[in-house]
Amino acid sequence: MRKLLLQVQVSADGYMAGPNGEMDWLTFPWTNDLNEHINALTANVDTIVLGRRLAEGFIPAWAAGPPGEDKESIDWMNRTPKVVISRTLTESPWENATVAGGELAETVSGLKARPGGDLIVYGGGTLVASLAEADLIDEYHLFVNPTAIGGGMPVFPGRRKLRRVSARPFECGVTAMHYEPVR
Repeated sequence: MRKLLLQVQVSADGYMAGPNGEMDWLTFPWTNDLNEHINALTANVDTIVLGRRLAEGFIPAWAAGPPGEDKESIDWMNRTPKVVISRTLTESPWENATVAGGELAETVSGLKARPGGDLIVYGGGTLVASLAEADLIDEYHLFVNPTAIGGGMPVFPGRRKLRRVSARPFECGVTAMHYEPVR
């Protein structure tokens, strides 16, 4: 069965966005060692899962080729099929993306049961919190930025018991924390 991986950037105090969705605390530019880590993480991924609100900015930004990103990353993001989880959309306005609605656990379980590589979710916050709450995430890949922001949108909506798989610091100051849920 396919696994659902979460890759998300977090502040040192555990937030994935500020109180008003601010992302100005993120560490950029990333260093080559972090980019290589991400390439290894996504090597077996063949589907990107996104929440509707994140998809509205994420898909067009990658289609336009964000400044500072290498061609290989841009091409991978654009050619990898996307599933947008939404209660409001019925069809996708984006190329290479489908919309999935309905009950979250049933939808994600159905995606995991399909043949293929792993799935990766990048967010947004509401989707991540719902997936964590429903215990649907198989691996947490938290990219901890060396900044505390004091409040905002937490990665976890409540208590979650995790097992550390690995921790790896990178030259740019970000530390990748890989956890699996204790089930």
